[in-house]
Amino acid sequence: AFLAQRISSINSLSELCEVTGADIEEVSKAIGMDSRIGSSFLKTSVGFGGSCFQKDILNLVYIARSEGLDKVADYWEQILIINQHQRDRFSIKIINIIRKENLKLKVLLLGWAFKKDTNDTRESAAIYVANNLLNNNIKIDVFDPKVAEHQINFDLSNVNPNYEKSSVKFIEEPFLNISEYNIIAIMTEWDEFKAFDWKIIYKKIKKPAFIFDGRNILNSKNIKKIGFNYIGLGRE
Repeated sequence: AFLAQRISSINSLSELCEVTGADIEEVSKAIGMDSRIGSSFLKTSVGFGGSCFQKDILNLVYIARSEGLDKVADYWEQILIINQHQRDRFSIKIINIIRKENLKLKVLLLGWAFKKDTNDTRESAAIYVANNLLNNNIKIDVFDPKVAEHQINFDLSNVNPNYEKSSVKFIEEPFLNISEYNIIAIMTEWDEFKAFDWKIIYKKIKKPAFIFDGRNILNSKNIKKIGFNYIGLGRE
């Protein structure tokens, strides 16, 4: 629960950084230099997932409420609220750009697992961002090096009883249909995403081209120099 608390804390600051012009990466670095805090779990993202964090916090909230400790329960519950808020506001950023620029209602999601080097998708932020997009009639292509198509369909069916498989396409080659998109959203911090030849990708993608970096894994200055409109979390 304490680890999840740290993630939601830094994620809440990412929104503050966006409205004040600060850089969350610099803020995280400065906070992490305090030996009492350290740098672990101070990496902002589109939201935490996995099987443990949410379950552990919900158990803690339940115990606190059972004992009449409503203030304690409210405090820990707020961590989950911030996590959901981070996913929702990332979705809204994408939706607003599509509407503002009158773009094609289609997005390429890179990553589905809740973290890199696993095929575990439990409570992955990608599920909820994807569902938000689908609820706004935005179709999705998904690429993840380890997650299978049936898992993506299972995850979305669990959160949305009206989920239609035809709205989501699982792709094995991430940029096979790159000319069909204006928007790429990075959902998992896979190392291979950082190694992509983004110059080649920019040449082939529809313009204007946008990258929504839900993990802040790309060098924003380099990506902008290539020509992309870069939108990270808590940074310019």
